[in-house]
Amino acid sequence: MLPISLEFFPPKTEEGAAKLRAVRQQLYALRPEFCSVTFGAGGSTQDGTLQAVREIMADGVSAAPHLSCIGQNRESIRERLAAYREAGVRRIVALRGDLPSGYGAGGEFRYASDLVGFIRSETGRHFHIEVAAYPETHPQARSPHSDLEAFVAKIEAGADTGITQYFFNADAYARYIEELRRLRIDVSVVPGIMPITSSTQLLRFSDACGAEIPRWIRLRLQSFGDDTASIKSFGLDVVARLCEQLARAGAPGLHFYTMNQAQATLAICRQLGA
Repeated sequence: MLPISLEFFPPKTEEGAAKLRAVRQQLYALRPEFCSVTFGAGGSTQDGTLQAVREIMADGVSAAPHLSCIGQNRESIRERLAAYREAGVRRIVALRGDLPSGYGAGGEFRYASDLVGFIRSETGRHFHIEVAAYPETHPQARSPHSDLEAFVAKIEAGADTGITQYFFNADAYARYIEELRRLRIDVSVVPGIMPITSSTQLLRFSDACGAEIPRWIRLRLQSFGDDTASIKSFGLDVVARLCEQLARAGAPGLHFYTMNQAQATLAICRQLGA
């Protein structure tokens, strides 16, 4: 079984917070290397991110807050970094991020590489910096090659490792790593894994982020209609097989997008022998 990490999003209600605490306790059985916590568009969930990070660290688990820079300025990022240092955080997921709806200005940072460079200039080597990677190409990239160059720029700015957008084609990941190695980028790039529990949710997320759902998977999911049990069983087999292929391809770990749920990730890891 490969090393794993887990992603959560900050709950918006006390009920959601209580549910997430229970979910985390179940998932800690997998001994995650760290848990990351997302950061909403324009920093809209930043207080919730810090609260969740503090709770995870109080549980004795390493936590990595997401930090997005679009719509932010240097002072706001500087304050956020100071808060994370004070909380004892040693790992950050540095992202460009998206502007919230109706937000006009882009702030002082244009690219994630600008944020990575700023973090390094402000904090030296205090933080291990994770950045995003896109085996199937970022939906806003001009070309696959320009997208690779964007990842290279983040590494050259000081990023340590990468986590990919989720995907369902192991060949896309293998090809992406091969192309990075050709560019002499030898950092660890961990594949992001999305459990399949709902066809409508998966289709909506994938259309929004540019992750490709192979036609055969899409058609099978559609054929199940509202049969949730069949969708989950099929999704378990598909994603577990993908993880096995990634392990054989030399992936250094697996990063699960949990959606603040425990059972699907636990089922996949059990099938993998955890």
